Amino acid sequence: MDAVTYPPIERRVRRGSWVSVRVLPYLLSLPALLVCIGILVPFVTAVLYSLQRYNLAFPMGRRFIWFGNFVSLFGSSSFWHTVYVSLAYTVLTVGVELLLGLGIALLLWRRSWLTNLLSILLILPLMVAPAIAALMWKLMTNSNFGVLSYLVSLLGFHDFRWGASPNSALFTVVLVDVWVYTPFIAILLLAGLRGLPRQPFEAAELDGVPASFVFFRILLPMLLPYLLTASLFRMLDSIQQFDIIYAMTQGGPGDTLLVFQVQAYLQAFTFTDVGRSSAILMVLWAITYALTTVFMKNWTRLRERAHGLA
Repeated sequence: MDAVTYPPIERRVRRGSWVSVRVLPYLLSLPALLVCIGILVPFVTAVLYSLQRYNLAFPMGRRFIWFGNFVSLFGSSSFWHTVYVSLAYTVLTVGVELLLGLGIALLLWRRSWLTNLLSILLILPLMVAPAIAALMWKLMTNSNFGVLSYLVSLLGFHDFRWGASPNSALFTVVLVDVWVYTPFIAILLLAGLRGLPRQPFEAAELDGVPASFVFFRILLPMLLPYLLTASLFRMLDSIQQFDIIYAMTQGGPGDTLLVFQVQAYLQAFTFTDVGRSSAILMVLWAITYALTTVFMKNWTRLRERAHGLA
């Protein structure tokens, strides 16, 4: 029987469709190219603005001053206060959310109808927009009619000012952030726990290994890549936090919560200083890039170690 011969693929595609084989790869990569352009154009524009003296109130004075905005920032005490507040907010939110998320994930590790139901209910805070959640918490912490203010008054804390006081403003926004984003970390760690191999834990149970040894020497090293991934996602989001802080306190009282994004927003839209605002965002980008690089290098190393343990 003679072998069946087929026409070249280009001829077959040309007959069945107007899309040529040579054009198809470019069409498939077009969405990625558009996304890349959509990211690079604003970024390059922000870089150019950060090198200029550009105030919308005085457009005639616009000119390149190169690194003048950065020199002015680094010599300003308000900028270093912004760095301190942003890092403190990031450390507190990520640390508390990791501890709570890990605890919740461990409680839901065993599969049952109850844990499956609780896993579904756990997603509910993530379905609320952060700005809406902040406004909801702002109403609940109102000193006149807020339900949380009433509850803490029963514990003896009368006239607790929440976000209206410099002493408790950071605690208040961290509390809202923890309520909104702890389910994200819990779900991510729960997926990691349920994906771990069962053999090391079964062998440890048969040998009568103490639970503390299993947790610190077996479970945590195997779960470290997931913990690092959750930390990276939340760290990048927390250090760029805007909606919760601005909706709750607008960066106040005073300059108590002037984090990077709020400071940049006020510089651009309140003081119309686009150049200084862009410089703040460039510093934020540099910090984010450095932290991401460090985390990704450690993540690769920890993943290889966890696979070796498995």
